[in-house]
Amino acid sequence: MQTRISPAISALRQRISALEGVGQGGRAVLPFAVSELDRHLPKGGLALGCLHEVAGGGNGAIDAAAASCFAAGIAARLPGQVLWCVTRADLFAPGLEQAGLSPDRVIHVEAGDDKAVLACMEEGLRHGGLAAVVADVAKLSMTASRRLHLAAKGSGTIGLALRRWRSQADAGDFGQPTAAMTRWRVSALPSQPLPVPGIGRPRWLVELIRARAGEAFDIELEACDDTGHLGLPADVASGSAAAAGGRLRALR
Repeated sequence: MQTRISPAISALRQRISALEGVGQGGRAVLPFAVSELDRHLPKGGLALGCLHEVAGGGNGAIDAAAASCFAAGIAARLPGQVLWCVTRADLFAPGLEQAGLSPDRVIHVEAGDDKAVLACMEEGLRHGGLAAVVADVAKLSMTASRRLHLAAKGSGTIGLALRRWRSQADAGDFGQPTAAMTRWRVSALPSQPLPVPGIGRPRWLVELIRARAGEAFDIELEACDDTGHLGLPADVASGSAAAAGGRLRALR
Protein backbone atom coordinates (compact mmCIF):
# COMPACT_ATOMS: atom_id res chain seq x y z
CA MET A 1 0.00 0.00 0.00
CA GLN A 2 1.44 3.36 -1.02
CA THR A 3 1.71 6.02 1.67
CA ARG A 4 0.30 9.38 0.65
CA ILE A 5 2.48 12.39 1.43
CA SER A 6 0.57 15.42 2.65
CA PRO A 7 0.76 18.65 0.61
CA ALA A 8 2.32 20.41 3.60
CA ILE A 9 5.19 17.91 3.81
CA SER A 10 5.70 18.07 0.05
CA ALA A 11 5.84 21.87 0.11
CA LEU A 12 8.28 21.81 3.02
CA ARG A 13 10.59 19.43 1.13
CA GLN A 14 10.53 21.67 -1.93
CA ARG A 15 11.32 24.69 0.23
CA ILE A 16 14.30 22.95 1.84
CA SER A 17 15.58 21.82 -1.57
CA ALA A 18 15.31 25.37 -2.89
CA LEU A 19 17.25 26.76 0.07
CA GLU A 20 19.96 24.12 -0.32
CA GLY A 21 20.21 24.49 -4.08
CA VAL A 22 19.14 20.91 -4.79
CA GLY A 23 16.92 19.77 -7.60
CA GLN A 24 17.22 22.82 -9.82
CA GLY A 25 17.04 21.60 -13.37
CA GLY A 26 18.98 24.49 -14.89
CA ARG A 27 22.05 24.30 -12.63
CA ALA A 28 25.23 23.87 -14.68
CA VAL A 29 27.94 21.37 -13.79
CA LEU A 30 31.65 21.06 -14.51
CA PRO A 31 32.55 17.47 -15.42
CA PHE A 32 35.94 16.10 -14.39
CA ALA A 33 36.08 14.23 -17.72
CA VAL A 34 36.84 11.00 -15.84
CA SER A 35 33.77 8.81 -16.24
CA GLU A 36 34.58 6.74 -13.15
CA LEU A 37 34.39 9.97 -11.15
CA ASP A 38 31.62 11.87 -12.93
CA ARG A 39 29.10 9.05 -12.78
CA HIS A 40 29.03 9.32 -8.99
CA LEU A 41 28.06 13.02 -9.13
CA PRO A 42 24.54 14.37 -9.77
CA LYS A 43 24.22 15.37 -13.45
CA GLY A 44 27.71 14.02 -14.10
CA GLY A 45 29.84 16.83 -12.73
CA LEU A 46 30.61 19.34 -10.02
CA ALA A 47 27.70 21.75 -9.53
CA LEU A 48 28.50 25.38 -10.32
CA GLY A 49 26.94 28.17 -8.30
CA CYS A 50 27.47 26.14 -5.13
CA LEU A 51 29.87 25.77 -2.21
CA HIS A 52 32.19 22.75 -2.09
CA GLU A 53 34.75 21.69 0.52
CA VAL A 54 38.21 20.22 -0.07
CA ALA A 55 40.73 19.02 2.52
CA GLY A 56 43.96 17.09 2.54
CA GLY A 57 44.35 13.66 4.06
CA GLY A 58 47.06 12.73 6.58
CA ASN A 59 49.78 15.40 6.76
CA GLY A 60 47.94 17.14 3.93
CA ALA A 61 45.44 18.37 6.49
CA ILE A 62 48.12 20.90 7.49
CA ASP A 63 49.99 21.72 4.27
CA ALA A 64 47.00 21.12 1.93
CA ALA A 65 49.34 20.75 -1.06
CA ALA A 66 47.35 18.08 -2.94
CA ALA A 67 44.03 19.62 -1.92
CA SER A 68 45.16 23.04 -3.19
CA CYS A 69 46.17 21.60 -6.56
CA PHE A 70 42.84 19.73 -6.75
CA ALA A 71 41.00 23.03 -6.18
CA ALA A 72 43.31 24.83 -8.64
CA GLY A 73 42.52 22.22 -11.30
CA ILE A 74 38.80 22.86 -10.88
CA ALA A 75 39.25 26.64 -11.11
CA ALA A 76 41.63 26.30 -14.06
CA ARG A 77 38.92 24.68 -16.19
CA LEU A 78 36.59 27.65 -15.76
CA PRO A 79 37.09 30.88 -17.78
CA GLY A 80 37.95 34.08 -15.96
CA GLN A 81 39.76 35.36 -12.89
CA VAL A 82 40.01 33.38 -9.66
CA LEU A 83 39.92 34.95 -6.20
CA TRP A 84 42.11 33.01 -3.75
CA CYS A 85 41.91 34.08 -0.07
CA VAL A 86 44.44 32.91 2.54
CA THR A 87 45.46 33.54 6.13
CA ARG A 88 49.03 32.31 5.62
CA ALA A 89 51.37 33.77 3.00
CA ASP A 90 52.43 30.44 1.54
CA LEU A 91 50.38 30.11 -1.65
CA PHE A 92 52.82 28.53 -4.14
CA ALA A 93 52.11 29.98 -7.58
CA PRO A 94 54.30 27.49 -9.54
CA GLY A 95 52.35 24.62 -7.97
CA LEU A 96 49.05 26.15 -9.04
CA GLU A 97 50.41 26.67 -12.55
CA GLN A 98 51.37 23.00 -12.76
CA ALA A 99 47.69 22.27 -12.06
CA GLY A 100 46.66 24.54 -14.92
CA LEU A 101 45.99 27.80 -13.02
CA SER A 102 48.38 30.46 -14.29
CA PRO A 103 49.43 33.29 -11.89
CA ASP A 104 47.94 36.02 -14.12
CA ARG A 105 44.47 34.56 -13.47
CA VAL A 106 44.77 34.60 -9.68
CA ILE A 107 43.71 37.53 -7.48
CA HIS A 108 45.56 36.81 -4.24
CA VAL A 109 44.11 38.11 -0.96
CA GLU A 110 45.91 37.73 2.39
CA ALA A 111 43.51 38.10 5.31
CA GLY A 112 44.32 38.03 9.00
CA ASP A 113 42.06 35.24 10.21
CA ASP A 114 39.24 32.88 9.27
CA LYS A 115 36.58 35.53 9.85
CA ALA A 116 38.25 37.91 7.41
CA VAL A 117 38.82 35.13 4.87
CA LEU A 118 35.15 34.12 4.99
CA ALA A 119 34.09 37.75 4.54
CA CYS A 120 36.36 38.09 1.48
CA MET A 121 35.07 34.82 0.07
CA GLU A 122 31.46 35.89 0.46
CA GLU A 123 32.11 39.24 -1.24
CA GLY A 124 33.89 37.47 -4.08
CA LEU A 125 31.02 35.03 -4.56
CA ARG A 126 28.46 37.83 -4.58
CA HIS A 127 30.47 39.79 -7.17
CA GLY A 128 29.39 37.49 -9.98
CA GLY A 129 32.27 38.26 -12.32
CA LEU A 130 34.75 35.59 -11.18
CA ALA A 131 35.38 32.09 -12.43
CA ALA A 132 35.76 30.72 -8.90
CA VAL A 133 36.49 31.78 -5.34
CA VAL A 134 38.86 29.67 -3.22
CA ALA A 135 39.51 30.28 0.46
CA ASP A 136 41.81 28.62 2.99
CA VAL A 137 39.78 28.22 6.16
CA ALA A 138 40.00 26.06 9.27
CA LYS A 139 36.64 26.67 10.94
CA LEU A 140 33.48 26.57 8.84
CA SER A 141 30.21 26.69 10.73
CA MET A 142 26.82 25.76 9.32
CA THR A 143 25.78 29.43 9.42
CA ALA A 144 28.90 30.63 7.58
CA SER A 145 28.73 27.84 5.01
CA ARG A 146 25.05 28.55 4.32
CA ARG A 147 25.85 32.23 3.68
CA LEU A 148 28.61 31.22 1.26
CA HIS A 149 26.39 28.68 -0.48
CA LEU A 150 23.58 31.21 -0.95
CA ALA A 151 26.07 33.79 -2.24
CA ALA A 152 27.39 31.26 -4.76
CA LYS A 153 23.87 30.29 -5.74
CA GLY A 154 22.92 33.93 -6.34
CA SER A 155 25.86 34.69 -8.65
CA GLY A 156 26.45 31.29 -10.24
CA THR A 157 30.10 31.35 -9.13
CA ILE A 158 31.60 28.17 -7.67
CA GLY A 159 33.00 28.44 -4.16
CA LEU A 160 35.77 26.13 -2.93
CA ALA A 161 36.42 26.11 0.83
CA LEU A 162 39.93 24.72 1.22
CA ARG A 163 39.89 23.32 4.74
CA ARG A 164 43.29 23.60 6.37
CA TRP A 165 44.31 23.31 10.02
CA ARG A 166 47.26 24.22 12.23
CA SER A 167 47.46 20.73 13.75
CA GLN A 168 46.19 17.20 13.08
CA ALA A 169 44.01 17.38 16.19
CA ASP A 170 42.08 20.32 14.74
CA ALA A 171 41.26 18.37 11.56
CA GLY A 172 38.43 16.62 13.37
CA ASP A 173 36.37 19.72 12.60
CA PHE A 174 36.02 18.36 9.04
CA GLY A 175 33.40 15.96 10.36
CA GLN A 176 31.05 18.76 11.41
CA PRO A 177 28.03 19.34 9.13
CA THR A 178 28.05 22.26 6.66
CA ALA A 179 25.87 23.45 3.79
CA ALA A 180 28.44 22.47 1.13
CA MET A 181 27.16 20.49 -1.86
CA THR A 182 30.17 18.17 -1.81
CA ARG A 183 33.00 17.39 0.58
CA TRP A 184 36.31 16.01 -0.77
CA ARG A 185 39.51 14.68 0.80
CA VAL A 186 42.64 14.44 -1.36
CA SER A 187 45.72 12.49 -0.21
CA ALA A 188 49.09 12.17 -1.94
CA LEU A 189 50.15 8.67 -3.04
CA PRO A 190 53.43 7.34 -4.46
CA SER A 191 53.75 8.00 -8.18
CA GLN A 192 53.87 5.15 -10.67
CA PRO A 193 57.44 3.80 -11.11
CA LEU A 194 58.98 4.60 -14.50
CA PRO A 195 61.00 2.19 -16.64
CA VAL A 196 63.82 4.77 -16.63
CA PRO A 197 65.22 6.98 -13.82
CA GLY A 198 62.84 9.80 -13.01
CA ILE A 199 59.64 10.73 -11.24
CA GLY A 200 56.27 9.72 -12.61
CA ARG A 201 53.10 11.79 -12.59
CA PRO A 202 51.87 12.36 -9.02
CA ARG A 203 48.94 10.28 -7.84
CA TRP A 204 46.17 11.11 -5.40
CA LEU A 205 43.58 9.21 -3.46
CA VAL A 206 40.45 11.30 -4.12
CA GLU A 207 37.62 10.67 -1.67
CA LEU A 208 34.15 12.08 -2.08
CA ILE A 209 33.11 12.10 1.56
CA ARG A 210 29.68 13.62 1.02
CA ALA A 211 27.53 14.64 -1.93
CA ARG A 212 23.93 15.79 -1.87
CA ALA A 213 21.87 13.47 -4.04
CA GLY A 214 25.11 11.68 -4.91
CA GLU A 215 27.18 8.70 -3.86
CA ALA A 216 30.22 8.71 -1.59
CA PHE A 217 33.25 6.79 -2.90
CA ASP A 218 37.00 6.97 -3.42
CA ILE A 219 39.30 6.48 -6.38
CA GLU A 220 43.01 6.62 -7.16
CA LEU A 221 43.78 9.18 -9.86
CA GLU A 222 46.72 10.87 -11.50
CA ALA A 223 47.10 14.47 -10.30
CA CYS A 224 45.97 17.46 -12.36
CA ASP A 225 47.97 18.15 -15.51
CA ASP A 226 48.76 21.60 -16.89
CA THR A 227 45.20 21.93 -18.18
CA GLY A 228 43.62 21.17 -14.79
CA HIS A 229 42.47 17.68 -15.76
CA LEU A 230 42.78 14.56 -13.64
CA GLY A 231 43.80 11.25 -15.17
CA LEU A 232 42.82 7.65 -14.63
CA PRO A 233 45.99 5.57 -14.17
CA ALA A 234 46.41 2.89 -16.81
CA ASP A 235 46.65 0.08 -14.27
CA VAL A 236 43.44 1.24 -12.56
CA ALA A 237 41.67 1.60 -15.91
CA SER A 238 42.68 -1.91 -16.92
CA GLY A 239 41.32 -3.29 -13.67
CA SER A 240 44.53 -4.99 -12.57
CA ALA A 241 45.36 -2.66 -9.69
CA ALA A 242 41.71 -2.06 -8.87
CA ALA A 243 41.12 -5.76 -8.50
CA ALA A 244 44.18 -6.15 -6.30
CA GLY A 245 43.84 -3.09 -4.14
CA GLY A 246 40.21 -2.07 -4.50
CA ARG A 247 41.15 1.52 -5.30
CA LEU A 248 37.70 2.31 -6.72
CA ARG A 249 35.01 1.51 -4.20
CA ALA A 250 31.95 2.91 -2.53
CA LEU A 251 32.41 4.30 0.96
CA ARG A 252 30.20 2.75 3.62
